[in-house]
Amino acid sequence: MELYSNILGQGKPFIFLHGFLGMSDNWKTLGTKFSEEGYEVHLLDQRNHGRSFHSDDFNYEVMVEDLKHYCDSHNLTDVILLGHSMGGKVAMLFAVEYPELVSKLIIADISPRFYPIHHDTILSGLSALDFDIIKSRGEADDIFKTYVSDFGTRQFLLKNLYWEEKGKLALRLNLDALKENVSEVGEALPMHSKFDKDTLFLRGDKSEYISTSDEPLIKSHFPKAKIVTIANAGHWLHAENPTDFYDEVVNFLG
Repeated sequence: MELYSNILGQGKPFIFLHGFLGMSDNWKTLGTKFSEEGYEVHLLDQRNHGRSFHSDDFNYEVMVEDLKHYCDSHNLTDVILLGHSMGGKVAMLFAVEYPELVSKLIIADISPRFYPIHHDTILSGLSALDFDIIKSRGEADDIFKTYVSDFGTRQFLLKNLYWEEKGKLALRLNLDALKENVSEVGEALPMHSKFDKDTLFLRGDKSEYISTSDEPLIKSHFPKAKIVTIANAGHWLHAENPTDFYDEVVNFLG
């Protein structure tokens, strides 16, 4: 089964992978900017997210194979690969398993280490949305805010709402499969994995996803890694400080 993608521009292939509960649309503004700089930008929806197919199987191995299948079917080689959060873990594992396909790797606000489950409240909030009763985005937000107080996080997550039919809202996510397999999202990169090409790790200065203590681990997997902090940004650094994010990536790509 083929992943859904939005392809922008022409030039060197540049693939973007969103995070857990995200979608390709989260990257449209930045993706458009890169497409204007001479890249063929591929904004992907990963399985169980956005407009891509739903499946009971959900782990990094199958997501890497989805990406390999996508690259094969679009004849993509020598790609620049960027992944945020969960997408960053997919990107790391893909680069390790298929280094010949990746020219440069960019990881946004995630480390190769193990992360404990921390999406419970969000998943409970999304599960509480009863679309037989909820008739507007505003009503969905009113219910969701009792679970997730941060406005920006809610706005990001509620981008998954769409009109399935007239008067009937739904979520693009395969929520059951994601809840069932949420522990997979925190899995570490396999211990002896290594990718020897240029790699950029970007972290938000207000985020705790990449700490100073992660740096030796990052360097052990990615010997050529450069770690850069984006100011005034949390975990959604590309949305919170898109200017600095863009500039750092452009500098890295040279």
